[in-house]
Amino acid sequence: MSKEQASPETKGVTVQLLSTMDLGPEIEGMTGRQFRMRLVTIESGGVFGPLHDHVDRPGLVYILQGTITDHRNGVVTDYGPGVGWPEDRDTTHWLENRGAVPAVEISVDIVRKG
Repeated sequence: MSKEQASPETKGVTVQLLSTMDLGPEIEGMTGRQFRMRLVTIESGGVFGPLHDHVDRPGLVYILQGTITDHRNGVVTDYGPGVGWPEDRDTTHWLENRGAVPAVEISVDIVRKG
């Protein structure tokens, strides 16, 4: 595994749950699933790891502040404010903040309850 593919453990990350919605009563076939919105802050030098996938947990991310570096399938991409990315079943990645200011994102996803 190359240095770019190495995935360190999480450090310098704060996650605040903003809201959830039980999808069972809303959409047929979604019993046991929940729509979730979180505010994620990655401090300068912080890492959101380790390497993880989004199989059975699709989501979207939107950057509010700073720059987040996404390490995905051997490709490194920087995302800044006003930009984001999808997290689908083919997503396997980890994130870091290489910048000098905290990076803040809104993350929404569908997860299993509990």
